[in-house]
Amino acid sequence: MTDFTPEQDSDDDLYEHYTFTAEKGQQPLRIDKYLMNFIENATRNKIQAAAKNGSIYVNDVPVKSNYKVKPFDVIRVLFEHPPYENLLTPENISLNIVYEDNDLLVVNKEAGMVVHPGHGNYSGTLINALIYHFDNLPNNSSNRPGLVHRIDKDTSGLLVIAKNEETMTHLAKQFFDKTSEREYVAIVWGNMEEDEGTIEGNIGRHPKNRLQNTVFYGDDEDKGKPAVTHYKVLERLGYVTLVSCKLETGRTHQIRVHMKHLGHTLFNDERYGGEKILKGTTFTKYKQFVENCFKILPRQALHAKTLGFTHPKTGKFMRFDSEIPQDMQQCIEKWRHYVKHQEM
Repeated sequence: MTDFTPEQDSDDDLYEHYTFTAEKGQQPLRIDKYLMNFIENATRNKIQAAAKNGSIYVNDVPVKSNYKVKPFDVIRVLFEHPPYENLLTPENISLNIVYEDNDLLVVNKEAGMVVHPGHGNYSGTLINALIYHFDNLPNNSSNRPGLVHRIDKDTSGLLVIAKNEETMTHLAKQFFDKTSEREYVAIVWGNMEEDEGTIEGNIGRHPKNRLQNTVFYGDDEDKGKPAVTHYKVLERLGYVTLVSCKLETGRTHQIRVHMKHLGHTLFNDERYGGEKILKGTTFTKYKQFVENCFKILPRQALHAKTLGFTHPKTGKFMRFDSEIPQDMQQCIEKWRHYVKHQEM
């Protein structure tokens, strides 16, 4: 499995932003194409420019963008500045705070907002907003102020933020011990066979496309970490289904990966192929209808609707619920209208 380590320390006045070790089965592939599969938001032009500037090293030697990657090559991307995600800048961005006290706050994040800075998203993130509005937030194990958990950029919904170390430790333990409650609502492609069920499948980084995760099973299951999602059908809408997903674990892209594994990719989930018409008819009118749905909901159809946890100070269990956002609601209404007027 390819090794992937972002954000290493610097040496010789250069800062290592990424390092990869090519797999033993790696076929010869230009390094600019290779890195596009591994670095989020990277364009081929940017990679070629980095190579031209001598920023891409293979086995400690700078290479040009036409270098062909071979098995076991150690590839490092170095720049003269530290990774931007390590340089946090407070930004006056308004937050939708649904609850706040001296120990924590609960935020309803809108779709499109990145939770923490990373490659290609160095400003406008939730953390940039948090460190502007709040002083002395505790760092989590990844040195990210206040963050107990995260949701993807294009997923909307509820997050709890810790204001002090004690709260951070207490809440992190609840998430680890699976005593917190997290329910998401999703629109998925296809008419699900079962009304409810549980998906268990170890999740890890996809060996070929490092921007995706995938389910590993059988002899390969140790390549992933255990992940459990409980789902329940809320409404059947012909070629798509509205589902509730409760997380027992919190792996990266867990619902998106588990649903795809089940054969029900999230509606308009571009990273996992849900932006294609995966179910339905070949009629032009239907194609136009789906494309209109994509325009209304230009992101994966996923919302973190309910969040529950025990308050670290009071010991009281708190549950927060949020409305399904407008874009998702409009998409659901369009499908309801479609089903009502069509012979499925």
